[in-house]
Amino acid sequence: MTVRALIRPLPMALLVGLVAQALFAFRLGTPSKLMFDEVHYVPAARAILALSHPINAEHPLLGKTLIALGIALFGDNAIGWRALSTLAGTATVLGVYAIVWRLFGGVRTAAIGAALTIVNGTVFVQARIGMLDGFMAAFVVGAVAAMVWGMRGRAVAWWALGCVLLGLAVGVKWAAAPYVAYAGAAFLLLKRRRPDRWPGLGRVAALVILGLASATAYLLTFAPAFFYADRPLTLPALFPLQLEMYRLQTQVLPAHTYQSEWWSWPLLLRPIWYLYEPVDGARRGVLLVGNPAVMWGGLVAVAACLWAFVRCGDQRLGGVAMLWIGSYAVWAIIPKSLGFFYYYYVPSIWLSVAIAAAFQRYARDRLDGIDETLLIVAVATFLYFYPILAATPLANANSFRRWTWFDGWV
Repeated sequence: MTVRALIRPLPMALLVGLVAQALFAFRLGTPSKLMFDEVHYVPAARAILALSHPINAEHPLLGKTLIALGIALFGDNAIGWRALSTLAGTATVLGVYAIVWRLFGGVRTAAIGAALTIVNGTVFVQARIGMLDGFMAAFVVGAVAAMVWGMRGRAVAWWALGCVLLGLAVGVKWAAAPYVAYAGAAFLLLKRRRPDRWPGLGRVAALVILGLASATAYLLTFAPAFFYADRPLTLPALFPLQLEMYRLQTQVLPAHTYQSEWWSWPLLLRPIWYLYEPVDGARRGVLLVGNPAVMWGGLVAVAACLWAFVRCGDQRLGGVAMLWIGSYAVWAIIPKSLGFFYYYYVPSIWLSVAIAAAFQRYARDRLDGIDETLLIVAVATFLYFYPILAATPLANANSFRRWTWFDGWV
């Protein structure tokens, strides 16, 4: 592949995807034991694979079904538990690439956004664990990408695809439900200001498609439960099940070592140790922590994008800012008794989009090369944290102190 070829959108997307997948899959089998919330979701996946009985009833089935598919393909081992999570991580990176390229039309800008996503820390860790959030994020980012692509043509097909993906995201975790409402609100607002957006797709039709496609996709994710040997789901029980899921998700839970308040997540005050113990012949750790260069730089970028919208009316930058604001602010009102840093996973992804957008708007002509400088800093910071992101062997039990910048990181 020549340098000239790489400046074209599709070859660059292929390269970005291959790099992401290779990085996420490298040494995927370490640690070889269940870590953090895999202890909940892998047993649930095993039950779905065996069609035995309901388990982990507080969440819909799709994420656990995908883990079960990985086990069916690669075995009931660390590779099987996490294989499809790597694909979800790669899909998330490519979704960011597609969004930025469609909005701003530059391969360089899109590649910067995708590269920052690869090294933002949270995506890497979630792509290497059998949890639900990675799948939810992949569907959400894919939905946004599809809807953005439909703004200029083939609107009905792209919009319908985005709606289906949103339904699948909710079928992984209910935390994706606000994006369904956001999609409808964004369509109505943008269509009013720019009637040429989503050509051929009217307001009523868009909302009908949104409701029907997302709801149908969501309900279909419960299909495996109808075939359980013990307590199979029935159609009359489907709605009461939703009420039971709501009860379980809003119940008051006991305090947890790694709980944190929603306002603290952008500041990286309380990341989570998914693993820190002797395993596979060495002391190893996995810390879910965002790359400070991306997490904190992204906050500045969100503010810059919002300022461009307020001052100049740039709807693209305003939309990018609202992706982060909407996905983060909702956690202030979601009725959860406990909060955890991994709830910030989807908002953290939008920070890479904001950085790429802000550089395209502010630094294109005046600060040439500053985007590359930030990318180099972000890559260097990622490499610095890599040993405790990827469970590499550590020297001793106190090795964590090398990477714990603040007391709350212990």
